[in-house]
Amino acid sequence: MAEIGATLREARMRARIDVSEIEAQTKIRAKYLRALENEEWDLLPGPTFVRSFLRTYAQALGLDDKALVDEYRRQYEQPSEFEHQPVMSPRRSARPRPSGGGPGPSRGYAIALVVVGVVIVLLIVGLLTNKKGGGSPTTQAGSASTQGHNRHHRTHHTTHSGASTNRTIGLVSLSLHPSAAVYVCLIDAAGAKRIPGLTLEPGSYTPRAYHSTRFELLLGNNAVTMYVDGKAQSVPASSKPIAYSITSSGRHTLAANQQPKCE
Repeated sequence: MAEIGATLREARMRARIDVSEIEAQTKIRAKYLRALENEEWDLLPGPTFVRSFLRTYAQALGLDDKALVDEYRRQYEQPSEFEHQPVMSPRRSARPRPSGGGPGPSRGYAIALVVVGVVIVLLIVGLLTNKKGGGSPTTQAGSASTQGHNRHHRTHHTTHSGASTNRTIGLVSLSLHPSAAVYVCLIDAAGAKRIPGLTLEPGSYTPRAYHSTRFELLLGNNAVTMYVDGKAQSVPASSKPIAYSITSSGRHTLAANQQPKCE
């Protein structure tokens, strides 16, 4: 097979397409496109992005993207023991999973259920105590006032939390809406790869909502709008890969050494 860079360059020149046109179409910066054509791999962010950029560039030129990526792997990547290990979040220690089927509920989820159960038991005991009654009119009036305050507090809390079960148990809803081709790696709290390092494109990708107590997200560029619990959040422009940790408390940027890996 001909050299990877030469194949890309010759296909682009035969089609009489300028690098700037490819940049506008794929949202890949022109300097990275030229680095691919010149096989200057050290100018690119890393092997994961080389493969993603190769796929997107080849598809834009009508080439066999799988053949080019396979050739890159064969010539420039050496399989290592690390690549065969399960991908885990750098912040999460390894814990044994239950032997039966899929991953069990997270610790936060179990704690939230226990808290909710205790609150329900306390409310039932309080109602039974009030029914057995007695007490002076003053005591009863004070109890009624306290209950009214508690109901107001619960109503106020429910209103501000959106009356959502997700909020109660710490779950967060996340969906991604690409506006152009964008590389995405999405891993949930259980370590499952919800989007396993794919290039998403509008029209060919149908957005869906994912739910977890925590997500780790890696983006190749900012051509995507995030919807966290139904609220749109844009991604700021960056010349480097962008990574976030997303929980019910908000979105936090991850450092380069904390970025999730899907490949």
